[in-house]
Amino acid sequence: MFPRPRRLVTALIVTATATACTAGNQSPAATGPKADAPQTIEVWHGWSAPHEVKAFQDAIAGFHRLHPNITVKLVKGQDDTKILNVVRGGNPPDVVSSFSTDNVGQFCSSGALQNLTPFLQKDKVDLNMFPKAVQDYTQYKGDRCTLPLLADDYALYSNKALMKGDQPPKTISELTALAKKLTVRNPDGTIKVAGFLPSVTYYEHVPEHIAPSFGVTWLNSQGRANFATDPGFTKYLQWEKSLLDWYGYANVKKFVHSMGQEFEASNPFEKGKVAMAIDGEWRTKFLQQEAPNVQYDTTPIPVNDDRQSAFGGGFITGTIIGIPRGAKHPQASWEFVKYLTTNTDALVTFANGLGNVPSTIPALSSPKLTLPPQFHTFLDVFKNPNSTTIPSTINGGDFIVKFLSFVQDQWEPGKVPNLQEGLQTLDKNVNDALRLAGG
Repeated sequence: MFPRPRRLVTALIVTATATACTAGNQSPAATGPKADAPQTIEVWHGWSAPHEVKAFQDAIAGFHRLHPNITVKLVKGQDDTKILNVVRGGNPPDVVSSFSTDNVGQFCSSGALQNLTPFLQKDKVDLNMFPKAVQDYTQYKGDRCTLPLLADDYALYSNKALMKGDQPPKTISELTALAKKLTVRNPDGTIKVAGFLPSVTYYEHVPEHIAPSFGVTWLNSQGRANFATDPGFTKYLQWEKSLLDWYGYANVKKFVHSMGQEFEASNPFEKGKVAMAIDGEWRTKFLQQEAPNVQYDTTPIPVNDDRQSAFGGGFITGTIIGIPRGAKHPQASWEFVKYLTTNTDALVTFANGLGNVPSTIPALSSPKLTLPPQFHTFLDVFKNPNSTTIPSTINGGDFIVKFLSFVQDQWEPGKVPNLQEGLQTLDKNVNDALRLAGG
């Protein structure tokens, strides 16, 4: 899977989903055919490109052999809005997958997706096969209404030719020094080659991928915004603005506007216009296909200098899968979900086809993984105990959207005269929205 970049439209999706389902979760239905009865289950997923669809079909081939009585009808290109609308309408598919871990809180608290815990307990599924961060993003307040289906995590890509023998950085101070050293400017001071762009407008350099390097805690113990209280956010923002100002805000803005598309061969890292960039594991496959002559390294994202023991972790997210409320074949649906999320061969087949991280610890060490050498960094980051994710809330990723908007529209352009006061206002706005959503 490729990431769906967080933009302000996310808030609109969350608002729509909040009204799509009635409150309260439900236990898995006891009705419906037994799993060994002949039946057809309908599975909605978000993948749509031909190679993605084929990868899904290949991954479930083993399920057909184990359960020849269950026919699986795959429906591609579905998103959360469609899923929630059809659940509300009372005629849902049997299984759904989503790229949006942000919406797990809404999926679980509204009952749009069923609680899987009774299924898991009945079949004695050991959740420790998933890293802790993955266990976290597939549940909300103890209600596990989803399971992970492949994962994404993030690391630092370094162009070996542009690095000129320098080793990839491990700390923020090393990253900053290298970013300045490797930057090449045009005669007018504009950017010709960027060492590292700190701006949140650069593709995957969004706060949730970089702020964890400063040890931030997104929400406090009461589930409320922590931006003004946690000093990690201040450290992250001051570093980000300092490096941005070194480049010149106008220069960065001009460079970003001149860049190619993130998921096309015109991507500036693939074109040698950026020396170091944070990106997901899928970039290894893009480089293999679109820029095979680019020599590069992948290493964990640098951490702030006072957190060097945490080096090796990163940000984790991924696809989720669950059983909607009102599914007509819950037992067969569970067999399908269990197979696709826990069977090592299925996960490895799917990971190879999409260039994603297989989402169980046993699958990480499978000899059947056929991914490039640089991919191993992502396997290590995925199982590193220092890796983190975004906590679930009842209104999805609204707090991240608001923080991104604050950084992009106010902080980077220099419109925040007092950072502490700005973060306090941000906290209030986030908390007001949580209360309005019932959280």
